Amino acid sequence: MTKSAAAQQTTMESGAKDKAASKARLRLWLKLLKATKHVEGELRENLRVSFDTTLPRFDVMAALYRAEAGLKMSELSSVLRVSNGNVTGIVDRLVDDGVLVRVPVDNDRRATTVRLTKAGREQFAVMAVSHEAWVDTLLEGIDASEVKDMSDQLELIARKSSKGKA
Repeated sequence: MTKSAAAQQTTMESGAKDKAASKARLRLWLKLLKATKHVEGELRENLRVSFDTTLPRFDVMAALYRAEAGLKMSELSSVLRVSNGNVTGIVDRLVDDGVLVRVPVDNDRRATTVRLTKAGREQFAVMAVSHEAWVDTLLEGIDASEVKDMSDQLELIARKSSKGKA
């Protein structure tokens, strides 16, 4: 076999491996989506049945639970990775329910900070315990070392996909 024929065969084999890897990554992505939809669906149903709430409301409360002093609406949107418009309606309903309070921002009359009320913090703490138990049950077939490996791989994917973005 000539050098050029050998090089061509190596290129073809490499291309076939790349194509196979590409297909495998696509299948992985589809499985990740399927698993995410399943887990998310179960969590939505559990939150609805157990607490008469929604996953978006839970997510807003979780973000504010971690930020005890509260967050500006734009910060909350950024943390949740959704638009301000998506958050506004949820926040309005949570304020109406007495779970959140709006506080004006000093030196900026246009901005407000939202934070959990005492009742909101207590309500979220109860929901968070159940949420953790539900997730643990849904993922109980995965042992601790596999959880760490999967978490590391997903973190790598997140870092790679965010490179070059502002």
